[in-house]
Amino acid sequence: MRPTAREAIPARLEQVEALDVVAEPLQRGVRAAVPYESQLKDVLSGTWLGHPLHPPLTDVVVGAWTSALVLDLLGGADAETAADRLVGVGVVAAVPTAAAGLSDWAELRGGRRRVGMVHALGNSTALVLNALSWTARMRGDRRRGVALSAAGYAVASFSAWLGGHLSFGQGVGVNQAAFEEVPDSWTVVLDEAQLPEGELVGARVDGTAVLLVRRGADVHALADRCSHRGCALHEGTLRGDTITCPCHGSTFRLDGTVVKGPATSPQPRYDARVESGRVEVRRPANGG
Repeated sequence: MRPTAREAIPARLEQVEALDVVAEPLQRGVRAAVPYESQLKDVLSGTWLGHPLHPPLTDVVVGAWTSALVLDLLGGADAETAADRLVGVGVVAAVPTAAAGLSDWAELRGGRRRVGMVHALGNSTALVLNALSWTARMRGDRRRGVALSAAGYAVASFSAWLGGHLSFGQGVGVNQAAFEEVPDSWTVVLDEAQLPEGELVGARVDGTAVLLVRRGADVHALADRCSHRGCALHEGTLRGDTITCPCHGSTFRLDGTVVKGPATSPQPRYDARVESGRVEVRRPANGG
């Protein structure tokens, strides 16, 4: 079957290598401004919030511009002041929204980076159009202001659709470990001799990648797939009782809790033990 338009558009954008000419230096600039393992990166990623910051901020922007357009079209003269203010609110809110989005986009590669680039260009265009709309409104040129708002809303809608594709079609920003599961009953992972003291060891159980760490008589087990972007944690660094992801520097305690972002979700934790010379894991008895 031939792909539908909604499938073909992102697929074609993923193949536009010309976008890399702009994307590559822009990513370097964003990474320089917002370095990995910095407090600013954690703030913009939403580590403190428990999920990515960019999506809820977009609701403020799109909500303000949607409300303004509805008032422009249906509110009459009495609603003009409210519509003007809502356009301004959307313009102001778009600044931190763009900052959070760029911080997330700086981690992408390949086709997802190209689609994200078009998404960012669309959002920037919508911001400029709405800023010009607000300026026209303040000068009393409402017809021009409303036309610019409508054009900006159309661009923002397409850009939001691409953002939805990145999130729900490509998994950008979602918890990469959300569907990792191990058996409910104790299952052998490897021999005890294969788990040295104080080392990160990767293994698999029923198709699920598991990270194992031995501390004396205790064995800790986490999902090996980083919740942030899916990198293998066993290739990272163990410092004391924390594990740092090799890709973007997210740091987790041995119980899976987030110490530092950009990860926003904890690592799934599993029960682990050594029984008769073999390491076994299972889903936590408390369902955690």
